[in-house]
Amino acid sequence: MLIHKDDITAALRARGQDDRADWVQRTLPDQVDAARNDGLLKLLDLDLTTMRPIEEPAKS
Repeated sequence: MLIHKDDITAALRARGQDDRADWVQRTLPDQVDAARNDGLLKLLDLDLTTMRPIEEPAKS
């Protein structure tokens, strides 16, 4: 599942974690692969069920 980086930073800023949000903005790509970055997302204590996934194009 791909997640928008802006959704991650918004969740962090809503919790007052501006330093972490700034780090995410500088470090991660615009589209974050939740499976590949599972450990980081757990460290940031993010609930992926509240994040809207990026629609991936259908594979032919």
